[in-house]
Amino acid sequence: MTTDAAPREASAKVEEYVFGGLVAALGVFTLVDAGSIAATRDAVGARAFPYAVGVLLLVTGVAAVVATARGRLGEAEDGEDVDTGVRTDWLTVAKLVALLVAHLVLIDLVGWPVAAAVLFFGAAWALGAVWWEALPIAVVLALVVQVVFASGLGLSLPAGVFEGVPLLDG
Repeated sequence: MTTDAAPREASAKVEEYVFGGLVAALGVFTLVDAGSIAATRDAVGARAFPYAVGVLLLVTGVAAVVATARGRLGEAEDGEDVDTGVRTDWLTVAKLVALLVAHLVLIDLVGWPVAAAVLFFGAAWALGAVWWEALPIAVVLALVVQVVFASGLGLSLPAGVFEGVPLLDG
């Protein structure tokens, strides 16, 4: 055992406490926020799923904190296949952030299907995909998501330029 093992273990313990605390806090936030959802008269209303997720988050966070207090720390990763000598490609990160911002702006202007196709295609291209292979996949994926939400789930994503088109307009 090396001499710096004790500081590493203390650091790992703090990280585990922070992780457990954040998960528990997210659970509390979810439970409180679920209370603001308008109640329905159905047996299982709109609050059921957020309450279930909130309880699971809270229980998981508290369990992580208790396990850490009992000395059960998660095992450190061996780095898997990560090459620590490779620097972050900030240009790719900037492209992805720009695509996400463009997606947020485009949703209101042209609707979900077009905005999602731009996001999916742009992300694939930024990460190295061949554009002529990525473009049709992005378009099909965006349309499938729109159809599933609009027709399958009955939820309305902004159709934009596809307003009034059957299956695409929720």
